[in-house]
Amino acid sequence: MTATFGPLVSADWLAAHLDEVRVVDVRWYLDGRSGRDAYAAGHLPGAVWLDVDTDLSEPASPSEGRHPVATPERFAAALGRIGVAEGTAVVAYDDAGGSHAARLWWMLHVLGEPSAVLDGGLAAWSGPLVHDVPALRPVDRRPRRWPAERFVQADEVAAGDRVVYDARAAERYAHGDPSIDPRPGHIPGAYSAPWAGNLGDDGRFRPAGQLRERFAAATSRPAIAYCGSDVTACHDLLAMELAGLEKTALYAGSWSQWGNDPSRPTETG
Repeated sequence: MTATFGPLVSADWLAAHLDEVRVVDVRWYLDGRSGRDAYAAGHLPGAVWLDVDTDLSEPASPSEGRHPVATPERFAAALGRIGVAEGTAVVAYDDAGGSHAARLWWMLHVLGEPSAVLDGGLAAWSGPLVHDVPALRPVDRRPRRWPAERFVQADEVAAGDRVVYDARAAERYAHGDPSIDPRPGHIPGAYSAPWAGNLGDDGRFRPAGQLRERFAAATSRPAIAYCGSDVTACHDLLAMELAGLEKTALYAGSWSQWGNDPSRPTETG
């Protein structure tokens, strides 16, 4: 795999390189539908499924948020189970504009592992879907510590020395959604940058120049992205990577942690 692999690949590129990468289906649904069932109903050839809830995250709690980033041990075990050794190139996809696949991309990317998101997701794939689950040989994979500079805690967000982006939909940023958000509003001073705005009308990522304009405030200061539970925030981080903005970090607790702490201030509107 070349050094220029990722962070996006096209469906045509993937079709030509299926035997050279591990394809991972990261479908997940906020409404409770089963990503595993969606995978079983049809997936890309050779793809395996990872669960956002149990493979990429620790158990939810009010103090840590809905999707705390998996421990190095949990993540290494998940990758080992699907045969992803260190250095194996991974292409992640979903059916939601990359909003969940980007979580796997981010976790691999910060470890320096070759990873990419299928641009346009499942809708961009014109080839057949399959139902068979590939028989992959598990590998031993050692846990690797998360780089501290790429993950921030609430106090670091509150310090106010970095630009902060909220990847939730604009309505949730302004007023919250009582069905999923612990409180209305957003972190004071945060910019609204809904993840879907990173995509053009064709469902693919916008050109780098447009993304750089969208995240212009991050050209002069390091940036933090968050969302409801730190999944779709990774989509903003991917967009910033495409824009050439490298001093970025994920607030892993996101709004599901911040909003559950009554000592943290909020803004609405």
